[in-house]
Amino acid sequence: MTETPGPAAEATRWDLTAAAAALAATAAHVGQPAAGDTAVSPAELLDALVLLRRTQSELAGLEPVLIAAARAAGVSWQALAPALGVASRQAAERRYLRSASAPTEQPDATRDARVQAERDRRAASRAVARWANDNTADLRRLAGQITALTDLDATAGEALARLHDALGDPDASALPGLLAATQRHLGDHPALTGQIDAVTARTDQIRHRSRPERGDTVT
Repeated sequence: MTETPGPAAEATRWDLTAAAAALAATAAHVGQPAAGDTAVSPAELLDALVLLRRTQSELAGLEPVLIAAARAAGVSWQALAPALGVASRQAAERRYLRSASAPTEQPDATRDARVQAERDRRAASRAVARWANDNTADLRRLAGQITALTDLDATAGEALARLHDALGDPDASALPGLLAATQRHLGDHPALTGQIDAVTARTDQIRHRSRPERGDTVT
């Protein structure tokens, strides 16, 4: 009789390809065992479930990395949406934000690494805030054009009110996010949505490339 090694034994050297192959072999053995094969033991099934969870976590961790690389390469949120299986650029951006901020279960994510990641996140936020304040005139002009619109649906009211309130704040750091929040209401104003895309692309570059020293203007 032959024995099928458990997934943990087959993927002792962590590798996504090896893990996927081990899981597929175990699933096939469970679903259609060959004549003379021994049954998969409870311990092996538990190992398979642990390996599956780790593999899912590893794969999920790749998504924000690939999205950030695509954005840095100039891919728009609109082009990313179908690749991510979502219906709109706003949904694609929300999915990215959720995946980028999701806690990781990877064993290599040590406490020190998480602390460093949080420091990096805060540093990126400060860099975006500096850029926003360096470009306050352009951002406020764009915000003013949006809040002056009179043909938007009533569902835009809350986002517009927040944007309007931010115009009274001397700190412009909230404007990029508030502008992005209005974008889904601006379907009849492609020029404005294009400018918001430019703001979002620039802030993405700052966050992921750590270039807070640039003071590009909104185009």
